[in-house]
Amino acid sequence: MTADIDFTAFFDATPSPYLMLDTDLVIRYVNTAYLQTTGLTRDQLIGKYFFDALPENPSPSDDTQQNLKASLHRVLDTGKPDTLVLQRYDIPVVHQPGWFEERWWSEIHTPIPGPDGEVKWIVQRAEDVTAFVHSRRARQLTEEFTEREKGMGMAAELYARAHELHRLNQELRQAHARERQVAVALQEAMLSAPDLDHHTGNIAVRYLPATTSLNVCGDWYDVVDLPPDRYAAAVGDVVGHGLHAAAVMGMLRSALSAAIRALPSPAQALEVLGLYARSLDGATAATAVKVLIDTRSRLIIYSSAGHPPPVLLHSDGTCELLNQATDPPLGARPHHVPRPQAGLSYTRGDTLVMYTDGLIERRDEDIDASLARLTTALAKDSTVAPDQLADALLARLDVAGGAADDIALVVIRL
Repeated sequence: MTADIDFTAFFDATPSPYLMLDTDLVIRYVNTAYLQTTGLTRDQLIGKYFFDALPENPSPSDDTQQNLKASLHRVLDTGKPDTLVLQRYDIPVVHQPGWFEERWWSEIHTPIPGPDGEVKWIVQRAEDVTAFVHSRRARQLTEEFTEREKGMGMAAELYARAHELHRLNQELRQAHARERQVAVALQEAMLSAPDLDHHTGNIAVRYLPATTSLNVCGDWYDVVDLPPDRYAAAVGDVVGHGLHAAAVMGMLRSALSAAIRALPSPAQALEVLGLYARSLDGATAATAVKVLIDTRSRLIIYSSAGHPPPVLLHSDGTCELLNQATDPPLGARPHHVPRPQAGLSYTRGDTLVMYTDGLIERRDEDIDASLARLTTALAKDSTVAPDQLADALLARLDVAGGAADDIALVVIRL
């Protein structure tokens, strides 16, 4: 049935203004209602960059007109629709260059994907609500309304409140962006690991901040040299996000780094860390896994506090999970209980992979399925260098650009 529909005729017949933009924000189609609303012609719009055909009015002192450009770019970046409930965007006055007519709009920007799934077009629906905005100002001059006028006043009030909400939302986004920048900078500073310099080429580390909201700074990694022939590595995850999680992460990481130097037993080091976590606000239910690598005996000794198991990848592509010494998360028990510890031998050329749950966990997926996907991905690149393996793993698990949660990853060539 859809094959019989003339969509151009449909959009030209609808009373709502529509236009279509390509990914360069060049106007490729406008319907009749859009021309009537703006007073412009197709020749003045079609084939023109949107902000050349409809330039911004330089007069308003606020940045409300910048919101329109930001909305269009959000659609391109996210592939999701974006709504501007109340948006001022003035229209050039025809035959009066440099003059603008004040206009208020309710706009919806909807992406249309191409065959590859990427955004190919943006449809803009722009309802002119200037009359509503002005009717609110008129209502301030008199309290005598007909029932119909009261309805119009309520609508104007709704749009005015929506505009205020939109302004506050923009400020909140900017504040979140600033906090995110601070949090990421703090994370990078605290994840500096000087001992990594001694293992150049043999150890690769990656940290990817979450791609949504302030889901950043709960995950961490650490590498500690224990001369003459041992070194330790750890990864951990703090429950929570933002600057507070970053601070807790830094304290737990520093405490574990100190503990493993004094007590070179992963289980004992995690016991100390668990006692510390119980006294630290925000540290309860944090997870961590600690491994000690003895290069002389070629032995890996490890202990886990509620953390996903590291993987020992052999050069033939087979994998072993380090899941024989798993205990509850840090601070989870009300009383002290010794933590378990296990060990396994390795062969020179094997690779140890440690990570946080953001790497593997997917919504509504069993953890066994997540681990199976991880080991399958690792088996395909068992002999490449750690740096290449880290990048390949992120790509194969489709998180190279980040995920909904932070990701910390440590790849060690033994």
